[in-house]
Amino acid sequence: MASFRRILLCYDATREGRRALREGTELALACRAQTHLLAVLDEGPLQWGTDVVSAVPFEAAESAAREILHDGVERLQQLGLAATGEFAVGRAIDEIARVAALFGADLIVLGHHRRGPLARWWEGRDDRQLLDRVSCSVLVVTAPEPAEAAAA
Repeated sequence: MASFRRILLCYDATREGRRALREGTELALACRAQTHLLAVLDEGPLQWGTDVVSAVPFEAAESAAREILHDGVERLQQLGLAATGEFAVGRAIDEIARVAALFGADLIVLGHHRRGPLARWWEGRDDRQLLDRVSCSVLVVTAPEPAEAAAA
């Protein structure tokens, strides 16, 4: 197995993100890697809007994300990992690439939510762009399909 010394764990509170965090933590423990937990809150205008009323939900989401990040870093440290955390607001691909470079990550671990091509087009997302922007390995974790989860 490759030896990863610096692992960037990306967490977004989704089911896939939680699974990526669990699997990334297990890998970090096995490698005794320094870990950096990144939480990114998308500030896109379609998601949050630009008026005063929509600022309240954004602030609530930001507060919740910061609390989850703090708890996550604390949990990683309790497990014996050298862990730090960072909260960012922006486009996830941009922030993950930026933080991976700053942290000097050997590996990025992130969750992937399965979507159809129409949904990706509608949302304007192309997660494959991340692979072209980083110079380290990327572990993409998906949640099991509902049929697989029921069988397990």
